[in-house]
Amino acid sequence: MKAIVLAAGKGTRMDAGADGPPKVLHTACGRPMISYVLRALDFIAPADTVLVVGYKQEAVRAALGPAYVYAEQARQLGTGHAVLCAEPALAGCAGPVLICYGDMPLIRRETFQALLDIHRREQNACTLLSGVSRHPLPYGRVVRDAAGAFAGIVEDADCTPAQRQIPELNAGVYVMEAALLFPALRRVGGANAQGEYYLTDVPALLRADGGRVGICRSGHEGEILGVNTAAQLADVEARLRAVGADADFL
Repeated sequence: MKAIVLAAGKGTRMDAGADGPPKVLHTACGRPMISYVLRALDFIAPADTVLVVGYKQEAVRAALGPAYVYAEQARQLGTGHAVLCAEPALAGCAGPVLICYGDMPLIRRETFQALLDIHRREQNACTLLSGVSRHPLPYGRVVRDAAGAFAGIVEDADCTPAQRQIPELNAGVYVMEAALLFPALRRVGGANAQGEYYLTDVPALLRADGGRVGICRSGHEGEILGVNTAAQLADVEARLRAVGADADFL
């Protein structure tokens, strides 16, 4: 079992000024956001956890220490490109890889484990985490077929008005088989509203190739919240404080 944690962002909307820290090192309840993510992933060894870093990567490395494996994303070309940057660090890995973000500190350990359990039990090529939120989140929508199975993901920027009404959101957290993940990433194009390489295109590619794509739906409304602004960080910090920053919730 391997993990990739995306942690290369600058956090330009965090109101921290030109010399602010990398986004994942902004603190909630006195601890860097990414520390909550890594604690929830502690069932995977640090030596099997690749942190994709970029902006002020030296600060991230210094804060988290040498036990983890680091991969550099020198240019911000989207989530698909970020994961592809981790490929050299996972050379020889053919099994499941859990992919998540360093700025989503509310996801619980049991949710990560449930995602992995579904992936293994159903023998999926890919399993994604979804959820529903009362917040107007700019997340991709999970499209299901008539039988309720995965049909695709449409990014918020690319949604039609009808698709934007779909309540089920893609959290951007996945388990994928490494032997399938990286070849599929090389087939992802940038023909979308952002001109970026979306990791969200990979599940549909794997499904088209005959692979099974499963869905693990979070039962906790706030769990899929990510942090992109100072206001969102304050919201997340309030939620952490409400449960206790050291509670089993994490």
